[in-house]
Amino acid sequence: MQVKEDVSKAIAGLIDHKFRSFLTILGIIFGTASVIAMISIGEGTKKQAIAKYQDLGVSNIIIRDKDFTDAELEVVRMKFSKGLSLEDANVISKVVPGVVSVSPQSEVKMDAKVGDRSAKSSVIGVTPSIVSILNYRTDKGEFINDDQYNRQLKVCVLGAGIARELFSYDNPIGKSVKVDDQWFEVIGVMQPKALFTETVGELASRDLNSDIYIPLSTFNKRIPKVNPFTSEVKQLTVKLSTSEQLLPAAAVVRSLLNRRHFNNDDFSIIVPYELMKQEEKETRIYNLLLASIAAISLIVGGIGIMNIMLASVLERTREIGIRRAIGGKKRDIMSQFVTEAVVLSVAGGIIGVVLGISLSLGIDWATEVQTTITLYSILLAFGFSVLVGITFGYLPAKQASNLSPIESIRHE
Repeated sequence: MQVKEDVSKAIAGLIDHKFRSFLTILGIIFGTASVIAMISIGEGTKKQAIAKYQDLGVSNIIIRDKDFTDAELEVVRMKFSKGLSLEDANVISKVVPGVVSVSPQSEVKMDAKVGDRSAKSSVIGVTPSIVSILNYRTDKGEFINDDQYNRQLKVCVLGAGIARELFSYDNPIGKSVKVDDQWFEVIGVMQPKALFTETVGELASRDLNSDIYIPLSTFNKRIPKVNPFTSEVKQLTVKLSTSEQLLPAAAVVRSLLNRRHFNNDDFSIIVPYELMKQEEKETRIYNLLLASIAAISLIVGGIGIMNIMLASVLERTREIGIRRAIGGKKRDIMSQFVTEAVVLSVAGGIIGVVLGISLSLGIDWATEVQTTITLYSILLAFGFSVLVGITFGYLPAKQASNLSPIESIRHE
């Protein structure tokens, strides 16, 4: 009953001093909103990072042929290494334990044209098995199948970005694209994919949305080598049965290829699962840092509450003395002032939650920054705002309860 009465008095006090109360809780409002918005940005970044590595496959090992200058490449070939090859793929699938399948691919930079439109693209020669190894899904049409691969047909699947550049909003399925001096029929368009960053080593700055996929059999027959020393394939993607086997299998693959390539160090091994775990760890630290910085606003808001409560104690000294004189206990006085502080922080927390959610949605809508609002960020921000109210309301409440009744009644 006492708590209900204290809450009623606190709310009445807020209403009686609307402007002063609003200024007092501004710090709580902005602090709560900042915590929610910052965590939402961090969670959105984490979600994008995870999606990026899932595109590479979390049970995969990616082996990339290293990029060399023409002079360096000639030196490597003189040391008996042919670079990555289809034979490497066959040996890995037979020797390395836990391997489900191996998908080779070749790459070359070329211009793609449709009418008067042209765009730079990476032409990727792949096998049909790539869709079961990597997270490759078509948005329109279909991917390359076994029949098209075996017959070495001149068909292609466009990345989402280059499809937009060449065909705008038209449906490209069934139409033709001129790649260099050859025509390919479009049979599919890929779903949009995340861009890779420097954390992916040899895949740095790779934009999968500008790729054009053709059968590897067609690539080997139709696409001439720019340099005779170029490796037979650019990449081998090894799919394992479980992610627990990744590190041991990667060690076996490295040892095997080092022997086959005469220790020329002309390839790199990428384990997307390990990169994803590392980025998750870094993102958690990043989120904690952002939330900590935003929480400073809440502490500043708490100091504002303590300041106004101390002023309130001074204003109501006579009232406190009268309550003590007619039988009011210390704990009643303390409860009254702590409740007022909590009501202030709760009101600020509620407004801050609404503002934080609105701010997160606004950032996602108005910018390219992806945000993800989570329940734990809302509960954390609101809970911390209430804790701030209790913590910073305690000192003024303690001071009020310790006032002498006689001295307080005499106070003017």
